[in-house]
Amino acid sequence: MRTQRIEYDDSTTRAFIAASIVFGVVGMAVGLLIACQLVWWQLNFEVPYLSFSRLRPLHTNAVIFAFVGNMMFAGVYYSTQRLVKARMASDLLSKIHFWGWQAIIVAAAISLPLGYTTSKEYAELEWPIDLAIAAVWVIFAINFFWTLAKRNEKNLYVAIWFYIATIVTVAVLHIVNSMALPLSFTKSYSAYSGVQDALVQWWYGHNAVAFFLTTPILGIMYYFLPKAAGRPVYSYRLSIVHFWALVFMYIWAGPHHLLYTALPDWAQSVGMVFSLMLWAPSWGGMLNGLLTLRGAWNKVREDPVLKFFVAGVTFYGMATFEGPLLSIKSVSALAHYTDWIIGHVHGGALGWNGLMAAGMFYWLVPRLYGTKLHSTKAADAHFWLATLGIVTYMVAMWASGINQGLMLLATNPDGTLQYPSFVETLLAIRPMYIARALGGGMYLVGFGLMVWNLRKTAASGKAVNGEAEVIIEAKAAGTFTAWDVLKGRPLWFSLVALAVLLAIAFASAAVAVVLMIALFVLGEAAYLLSRADKRGGKPSWFAIIEQRPFAFTVLTLIAVLVGGLAELLPTLLVKQAVPHAGVAQTPYTPLELQGRDIYVREGCYTCHSQMVRPLTAETRRYGAVSRAEEFIYDFPFQWGSKRTGPDLHRVGGRYPNAWHYTHLVDPRATSPGSNMPSFAWLKESKLPKDSARPKLMVMQKLGVPYSNGDIDTAEQVQRAQAEAVVTDLAGQSISLAPDSEMVALISYLQRLGRAQGVPFDGSKTKVAGPVPAGEAQP
Repeated sequence: MRTQRIEYDDSTTRAFIAASIVFGVVGMAVGLLIACQLVWWQLNFEVPYLSFSRLRPLHTNAVIFAFVGNMMFAGVYYSTQRLVKARMASDLLSKIHFWGWQAIIVAAAISLPLGYTTSKEYAELEWPIDLAIAAVWVIFAINFFWTLAKRNEKNLYVAIWFYIATIVTVAVLHIVNSMALPLSFTKSYSAYSGVQDALVQWWYGHNAVAFFLTTPILGIMYYFLPKAAGRPVYSYRLSIVHFWALVFMYIWAGPHHLLYTALPDWAQSVGMVFSLMLWAPSWGGMLNGLLTLRGAWNKVREDPVLKFFVAGVTFYGMATFEGPLLSIKSVSALAHYTDWIIGHVHGGALGWNGLMAAGMFYWLVPRLYGTKLHSTKAADAHFWLATLGIVTYMVAMWASGINQGLMLLATNPDGTLQYPSFVETLLAIRPMYIARALGGGMYLVGFGLMVWNLRKTAASGKAVNGEAEVIIEAKAAGTFTAWDVLKGRPLWFSLVALAVLLAIAFASAAVAVVLMIALFVLGEAAYLLSRADKRGGKPSWFAIIEQRPFAFTVLTLIAVLVGGLAELLPTLLVKQAVPHAGVAQTPYTPLELQGRDIYVREGCYTCHSQMVRPLTAETRRYGAVSRAEEFIYDFPFQWGSKRTGPDLHRVGGRYPNAWHYTHLVDPRATSPGSNMPSFAWLKESKLPKDSARPKLMVMQKLGVPYSNGDIDTAEQVQRAQAEAVVTDLAGQSISLAPDSEMVALISYLQRLGRAQGVPFDGSKTKVAGPVPAGEAQP
């Protein structure tokens, strides 16, 4: 045994903090701009790169991956070194991680406004950037686990558990959801289509929130909150329950984003049930954080750091109460596709993540520069601006969402719609949109105040790295073996419990009751045995795996994969999940496929859904309920998650070509009061030459039944259909070239919800088919 003085690598922490603050300003400023665009459409400036639909993905990616991501890495690097009493294993890997992540963010900031997008929410970046994300994440993981292997602290503290869960789960989510077939360096198509793509995407989307915005920030909470309060964590046992319950349950909850859609009912029900169950572990973590302040609440009045931490944890509790509430089907019928969801998301991102980030920055920066915080009063002012700003934002969005949801679902006694025009709802909620912009502006002003305060703080000191005297112990022979892990009662109890729960799902009511009683008895027996072991001086099973990072990581991965495989595999592998029979399955024509790519590029999915739910008001407003078999050739799916405009799945044939042209050039001419930006630039934009054939070849590889003859004649068929559209528009004194992108987009819109779009000479293709019953004729 000997002592050694080590110097921590805090330069990486300082770099990540600086990047988080810079990108936080950018992401929030873009968010304020698009919030104002929804009130004043003129702020789109009729410039494609500044349109709401292209900037919204930039805003979400900047806030999630640039602001919160860099903040999360700063907290992980700082706390991990001190918790394991070892410097990060490789300074080189730390630098590659930092600069690689910033390069990814810059690539996203350039590519998204240019329209290079996959359209998958929180995963819009194209395949070269996806590969870079995977590479940089692996470098981060290697450095992290290498540091654990070199640790001088035997046990893994609770914050490390959450970091481990984050690293392994984000890797799985990113790889599965990013599977795609490239067409070019800037364009690819999802490997999944329709219902399957929707399930995979929201399995990823929900759990990206869980394991990128929640678990690592919980780890940061478990380290920095006790440090700032000068108190130990309230309950170690509660932290164990919180971790394992959260990791296991979260992964099942994704389908609650797809309630009342064409997703199989069993998947929707599973998502709802597990979302409701998440209330318990989420609030257990919140209470564990707040109760850590027992005996230290007097400090909250004086210390801005604790103010931010307490408010952040409280917003976490609010968000994790609201999430399960929104997963209840009857609530989702009202709230889904409305601004209520936007308020919920921002309560988590700005309330939970944003306030925790501010608290961590105010605590860290003075220590990283060997000085004191420049202005406590400015930090207090930031706290109140941020808190009042996000509360204003959330209340405005709650009011907007409930108001719009009720208006869209309202029907008269005779079954007709009380508010037949979608624009009526937009005009009704416009004051709430102004309030949302004001709340976001307050939050941004507070953030700017923090930037000034931290810059002055850093300037008053100089960069210093933390140091510590560490006791280096000789590596003893393994006290515990892998067998001790495998024979642990909690592991076997979990496996038996899973088997019993699976049996309950398929059993009769009487058998299910018996099995539930047996499960209760088994649990009580396991608890009594564990207490007997403790009285006998034996270490608990968890204490054993807490000293074995590899075993801990494997068990965490298994807990995550159980839910993921149980949900995804049946839908991905069983053909019956998505019937390949019936109408509306004919592939898109080459021109319609071109138009669909333009629809994706321009971000139309950010404001329009393509999913008519089985609700009376929706079928009255939009048409027949959407069916799973209608999306089997949609790579990727376009169901959307927010309706700033009406659903488009049954829009095909409802309006003439000239109406679509006028609507795209001047939305107010066809829909007075609309806040949709103009897409007039599509008139002059031209389709790339000879681009139809390669697209059909990629689609053929993905399973779309294009014949080789269809591929060979793709360019001729595309031009024939384009000329049919151009001829029709010419009759309305509208002149467009056949290769205009406007023509392609109109063709795609006319195809939606129908087996055949714009009629043309079909002798060269096999796309023609009957129009489904009950659909509007062109």
